[in-house]
Amino acid sequence: MPQAVPSGFESLAASRAYFTQESMLAVETRKRKLFIGLPRETSLQENRICLTPEAVKHLVEGGHEVLLESGAGEPSRYSDHEYSEAGATIAYSQKEVFEADIILKVAPATYEEMEYLRAGQTLISALQFGTLTADYITALLRKKINAISFELIKDPSGARPVVRAMSEIAGSTVMLVAAEYLAARGGDEGKGIILGGITGVPPSQVVILGAGTVAEYSARAAIGLGAEVKVFDNHLYKLRRLKQNLGQPQLYTSTLDTFALNQQLRRADVVIGALNPEEGRIPFMVSEEAVSQMSPGSVLIDVSIDQGGCFATSEVTSHAKPVFRKYDVIHYCVPNIASRVPRTATNALSNIFTPILQEISQHGGVNEVLFTNEHFRSGVYAYKGSLTNASIARRFNMRYKELALMIAVRN
Repeated sequence: MPQAVPSGFESLAASRAYFTQESMLAVETRKRKLFIGLPRETSLQENRICLTPEAVKHLVEGGHEVLLESGAGEPSRYSDHEYSEAGATIAYSQKEVFEADIILKVAPATYEEMEYLRAGQTLISALQFGTLTADYITALLRKKINAISFELIKDPSGARPVVRAMSEIAGSTVMLVAAEYLAARGGDEGKGIILGGITGVPPSQVVILGAGTVAEYSARAAIGLGAEVKVFDNHLYKLRRLKQNLGQPQLYTSTLDTFALNQQLRRADVVIGALNPEEGRIPFMVSEEAVSQMSPGSVLIDVSIDQGGCFATSEVTSHAKPVFRKYDVIHYCVPNIASRVPRTATNALSNIFTPILQEISQHGGVNEVLFTNEHFRSGVYAYKGSLTNASIARRFNMRYKELALMIAVRN
């Protein structure tokens, strides 16, 4: 008996290539147009801006509005014309820029700038914990805005991208600064030596306090120039990681032992203070006596000066007058070292903030993104007029509210 030929439906049923598919539903979008203000920085020697013209063009093409105060980009070598061509609106008064919903700036808002803020706005800027006061926080809370410190914003890995980027720049820059001041410019500065060494001449001695990002990049630069580097930190895992990242298993490392450190300070040509704050404070301070025993003409660079400093002799300086001498040791204590290379720093900041602004838009605004992005939420220190940062509250004995609880019961 001839075999029956299966029907077309039977062939389809027998094939594993055909399955019932889920129905695709439209995904609700809550994308919101952002109104972003970029004011001109008025703080002393602050040359950075948070967005490049290329980033502005990208945001404007995405439907957002960017208002730039005239001249805001000039310190970073970006003209008003470049921003205008990118789609930004140029404002000729600070007050006009502060009408935007999101104010994006580098330095903390000054008391004069606070006068322009209104309830419900969002301020994204640095907070600079080393110079923070209770009066400043109280004045900001009165404005009932959302205030976000970009130093505290985290990425999915738990790292702080702005701090990391600026630390990379500072670490690479400080060795250029050290080389400049070690040289005998005009016969009255430094030891008159090269940072590093040549055949037949011993290498210069560089001591670094801290084993974080600044230390890694400054050590990399110093080793590349031929200097002998010694790193001190009380966290052994940081010292171990630093040796691995540099590919220098024989790198001299030590805990912050006072006796050993003081011995190395007396021999050092360059000392870099790059300790990270813990609980809002620098965990170690080099005494004035130790600094006084350093060799004449040596260079001391306090990268942690914006957090209070690593050395008892440190005093805040500026890019206009970056150094002073004490015990014949050259002190460089500029708090915003990255502003020395503003175009590089601006590009780094722009790479971080452009995706953040896009995510804020995609989630429907700042208040909405706080529900979904815990990394962004970590940067918030004031929400609708309430202090939400526990470290600031403890430091100034102020009341605060848990942000997670506040947004959980909103409206």
